[in-house]
Amino acid sequence: MKKIVFTLAALMTMTLAFAEGENKNNAAVAAEQAKYDMNINVSALARTLQLDADAIDAVSYISNDLKNDMKKVGEAQGEDRDKLYKKAIRHNLSYMHAVLDDEQYRTYVKLLNTTINNRGLNK
Repeated sequence: MKKIVFTLAALMTMTLAFAEGENKNNAAVAAEQAKYDMNINVSALARTLQLDADAIDAVSYISNDLKNDMKKVGEAQGEDRDKLYKKAIRHNLSYMHAVLDDEQYRTYVKLLNTTINNRGLNK
């Protein structure tokens, strides 16, 4: 009877130790993925860039597209992450350049660079 109890206790201890290590790994992965979560406040961006109604709709769509692309970047690993990151930023900037005038675009690039630097994503 003693052997069964000790075996059961040892088994539970090993299981808990294994689960604890998994939680630490999951927390690190979640923190890394959270850096790529791009929730852009379109109304504040529209005020800053002084956008009209049509441009607000276009910027909202482009910002949502960036959010979805960056979510995929956060889920990727290694070199794929770098490629997807560069592609997402490049596409976002090209789409915004088509919608915004030169002054608005320069301001947007400054804001995007600041956001990327604050999140530690500058590559």
